[in-house]
Amino acid sequence: MSRTLLRGAHVITMAPDRPDWEDADVLVEGTQIVAVGTNVLPATSHGADAHEEVDVVDCTGRIIMPGLVNAHLHTWQTGLRFIGSDWTLSQYLQHTHGSIARHFRPEDMYIGTLAGAVSQIDGGITTIGDWCHNTPTADHADAAVDGLLQSGVRAVFLHGTSHAAPAHRQLREIDQLLDGPVRTHDLLTLGMAIRGPQLSPAAAAIADFRAAHERGIVVSMHQSGGDLKPAWDAVHKAGLFRPGTNIAHGTGLTDEWVRTLVDAGVTFTTTPENELGQGHGAPITAQLLPLGDAPSLGTDTDCVVAGDLLTSARVALAYQRGLDHDRRRRTHGIFSMEPTVTSKQALSWATLEGARALGLADRVGRLQPGLQADLIVIDTRAPNLWPAHDPIAAALYSSFGNIEAVMIAGHWRKREHTMLAIDLDRINEQLERSSDHIVGQFRDPGPLGRMRGRVVSRVARRRVLKELHNHVAPGEQP
Repeated sequence: MSRTLLRGAHVITMAPDRPDWEDADVLVEGTQIVAVGTNVLPATSHGADAHEEVDVVDCTGRIIMPGLVNAHLHTWQTGLRFIGSDWTLSQYLQHTHGSIARHFRPEDMYIGTLAGAVSQIDGGITTIGDWCHNTPTADHADAAVDGLLQSGVRAVFLHGTSHAAPAHRQLREIDQLLDGPVRTHDLLTLGMAIRGPQLSPAAAAIADFRAAHERGIVVSMHQSGGDLKPAWDAVHKAGLFRPGTNIAHGTGLTDEWVRTLVDAGVTFTTTPENELGQGHGAPITAQLLPLGDAPSLGTDTDCVVAGDLLTSARVALAYQRGLDHDRRRRTHGIFSMEPTVTSKQALSWATLEGARALGLADRVGRLQPGLQADLIVIDTRAPNLWPAHDPIAAALYSSFGNIEAVMIAGHWRKREHTMLAIDLDRINEQLERSSDHIVGQFRDPGPLGRMRGRVVSRVARRRVLKELHNHVAPGEQP
């Protein structure tokens, strides 16, 4: 069994019983972390020093920390990068789901997912919650799963369906995946991406929750603003808000509902950069922290923002600090004199809380013996980080270019700033061809396509207003 010793780094374990950071070694054996500390290298059975059997890596001038967890991402949209950087939430729903999504072929799902997952690894993300809601056929879902498996990322594949797909087909595909790739691939876990009580009738929402709970898998739903539908009460009365339930965004929930859901063990994932820019509503962090809870983080969609989880962490931190300063000003006439939220908390949202949201807290999110060896090495010798007086802050304010190495389940996926076992040129070529096909259809759909687009736009806008607010807001013309 292979062993790797990472020596000489500042180590951020995120473990509750250890310092914020420490000078320590990390010993990896097979897929697991077996020791964190000093003098961790054991002797061989012959009494010789185990250096002879171990790959010893000098990490002087680096930070070692748990791999980041992007708990909410739509990798199938990778080929659409930044075409919607100026779109509001309504425009995103109209264009992406009302038009663009229908042009995806299985091969587009494959390469978008593969490229998105590889990009995440490059940025230090070792685990993703891949919310895949463009699966008009089983072939589309299978292709997306193949992309995840080819990338080497650890993933929870949150299987969703297009708006027109019948629920029974989703369950059939869920069971096929559970009996196939999920059973045979250690890095792949399955979950259900459902419309939830805000976007589906009570009976359908209850059936979806029950199906996920019966299978023992995570169930995740979107919630972005608007008055809550009666189906929320129906799901709650059925006792289906429980651990294993994840809510993406959660904007628009009342404090009472947030408390009820937290008490039930529900987790929340905020995508703050996207939420603030598109109009989802204020990130839910401010409602969670007073309850002793915290969000996980996601980047949502590459067609709107960059898939950089550390940026999400910094935005979430800055936004929350800004709220706290403003609250203090209103009551005391001056900003907060002490920090209300720390950099370490922001890092925990990108590691510990992400693992919890995806049902993987017993496997990843911390550097502890017995957990999976999912870790990243940050090179602090770069001009943007040196001197790294505070390793926690240096890690939080690092960028893609500082991610020197990435290990997932004991295997190097990136080393010396270079991705391993991945043909990036081939991926880029395939992604470009796929993107040309999809975006070309969107931008030049032809006369019939343009007519259809106008109809879809009107219908989508009417649906958005109805779903989010149960009515047309004053002054709005659907």
